[in-house]
Amino acid sequence: MRDNPVPQVLRVGVYVDGFNLYYGLRSLRGRRYLWLDLRALAGRLLRPGQTLTAVRYFSAHVRGEPAALLRQKTYLAVLESMGVEVVLGRFQEQRASCRACGVSWRTYEEKQSDAALAAALVGEVALDLVDMVLLLSADSDLCAAIEAVRQVDARRGGKTRVVTVFPPGRRSDGLRLASDAWFPLGEALVRQSQLPDLVPGRDGARYHRPAHWS
Repeated sequence: MRDNPVPQVLRVGVYVDGFNLYYGLRSLRGRRYLWLDLRALAGRLLRPGQTLTAVRYFSAHVRGEPAALLRQKTYLAVLESMGVEVVLGRFQEQRASCRACGVSWRTYEEKQSDAALAAALVGEVALDLVDMVLLLSADSDLCAAIEAVRQVDARRGGKTRVVTVFPPGRRSDGLRLASDAWFPLGEALVRQSQLPDLVPGRDGARYHRPAHWS
């Protein structure tokens, strides 16, 4: 692990790769930790003197599983009610087939959310809205976004600190090398950052933890 010293940072933007985090949480305790309070988690990742400017969650609606989609929509509504910005991409339908037997089936590939995350991250650095980036992902495709941040910094003569937080059980050597610092998200922080079973929302809405996630 490495941690390059930089000037004091104040404004911190948190960018969450939703599906990368989802599969990391599933690797810990199945579905037990999916009811995650991202704002609480983000607050626990900050150090003294750092201010959370925004938490942005990038994902896409589940396709082909109505019950899973309903659970996901409930969770997304909870995040939005707590001030998390939810940015949705999409799943693109594809056909896969077995060359040996000729049987084909329908699959879905998630599109756009990683590009949206990269664009938001680089854009907010370019607009001088953040001094530090917390990237919650292990997707090496996002190395290009970090490189773009370095180019923005070089042009304006600044320094944006990029810290990558790897979801449980996941890592990327490319992101590790591209970041100023990195660390794995531990189970203790995940456990401490769970939402209550019942979350009051806007306009009298009440959101219940899905029974399937117990």
